[in-house]
Amino acid sequence: MAHFREQRAAVKFCFLLGKSGTETLEMLKTAYKDDAMGKTQVFEWFSRFKNGEMSIDDKPRSGRPSTARTHENVEKIREIIKEDRRRTIEEIVELSGVTWSSAARFVEKTTEALSSISKDEFRQCFEKWNKRLDKCISVSGEYFEGD
Repeated sequence: MAHFREQRAAVKFCFLLGKSGTETLEMLKTAYKDDAMGKTQVFEWFSRFKNGEMSIDDKPRSGRPSTARTHENVEKIREIIKEDRRRTIEEIVELSGVTWSSAARFVEKTTEALSSISKDEFRQCFEKWNKRLDKCISVSGEYFEGD
């Protein structure tokens, strides 16, 4: 299944060389073994090229656009987690109204982003924050750091 875009380019190349769909299919099977495109796909791409469609990209698909990843939903979930970071996905779903899979994807992406921060970067950031907090406390909240 991998390399389909690459294989489409190979199919287009064979088409432009005047190869038949059957010859092209055999070459793909030789090159890609079990990952080769199927006969139907090869002939479908040949048909597109014969009709003058020379792009190897998929046609846009119809269907319902994603409604879960809106700015409002992201902010809503962010606030829910800010209130209590120990919330379960089920609680996030109940409070936000998004689907379970959308909430799980949000949590997964957030976890990935946090995991990408090195321990050293986190420690340095925390130390800076702690110094500012100490300054703020020592001046009874009158400390301000400008841009």
